[in-house]
Amino acid sequence: MKTRVTEMLGIETPIICGGMMRVGTAELAAAASNAGALGVMTALSQPTPELLRAEIEKCRSLTDKPFGVNLTVGVVATPVDYDEYISVILDCGVKIIETAGRSPEPFMERFKAAGVKVIHKCVAVRHALKAERIGVDIVSIDGFECAGHPGEQDVGGLVLFPATTQALKIPVVASGGIADGRGLAAALALGCEGINMGTRFLVTEEAPIHEGIKQKVVEMDENQTRLIFRSYKNTARVYRNGIADSVADIEAAGGEFGEVHHLVSGQNQEKAWSTGDIEAGMVTVGMSGGLINDIPSCDQLVKNIMADAEAIIRQRLTSMLD
Repeated sequence: MKTRVTEMLGIETPIICGGMMRVGTAELAAAASNAGALGVMTALSQPTPELLRAEIEKCRSLTDKPFGVNLTVGVVATPVDYDEYISVILDCGVKIIETAGRSPEPFMERFKAAGVKVIHKCVAVRHALKAERIGVDIVSIDGFECAGHPGEQDVGGLVLFPATTQALKIPVVASGGIADGRGLAAALALGCEGINMGTRFLVTEEAPIHEGIKQKVVEMDENQTRLIFRSYKNTARVYRNGIADSVADIEAAGGEFGEVHHLVSGQNQEKAWSTGDIEAGMVTVGMSGGLINDIPSCDQLVKNIMADAEAIIRQRLTSMLD
């Protein structure tokens, strides 16, 4: 299956394993890339630029396929020397960068000089248009269903995807609410040229989280996420557990972020991911968890998605025209 995204990134399938904090390791990125998708490591999962260098080198030792590095700007509590992280990424010869959070405009000159393809994650058409103007190569547009930060507009993918593709000239990747071949076929029908999945790749054999968390996602339905941080204008979609409910209650009572910080701390998140205790901390997961019923390898996942999408396009949709 060829699209502008596969041609531009040099990948076999129009599938991206999006950058996920803590989860975007060399092993997962390499497994996704070896499967024919684009694996994406997460720069800030590494506490220092030099540890990122080692992680990039590890990824390169595990795959000879293209892979990317995610750099999320301006949404972490601790100060980050982005210039140092970028220097490491470029020094290591990485040619695909996924940016998220704030605009990558301050870094675009360096990216372009190094011949890097930039994928920028957006949550609104106006943000996507700005990204196109500053020179990004691909926009990954996040629908309301996505894990993490869906923005404040609450526009689902069925509207947001075609609204974005009709507004932009550069390729658009659909993100949020997609977990299988049906999602890929739908995204292509809506004008997108690929898909970005986080939650689906979270529930694979190679994802570096406890099997207990993976199993909880397999068991969940589409109603088992909750929006938090809405009153702080930093809305996040997470698994609906006791932590999420407590945060929502504090927000409803007018509580400031300082009153919930201890609940959503990185330490608690790490405990959940590593022990499998879904109640231990905030667990980022999208509504697409309701579509996930197994824990495949990345290779099997990509093969299944491509086979199902092809069957939908070639057989089911074509048969309706006979």
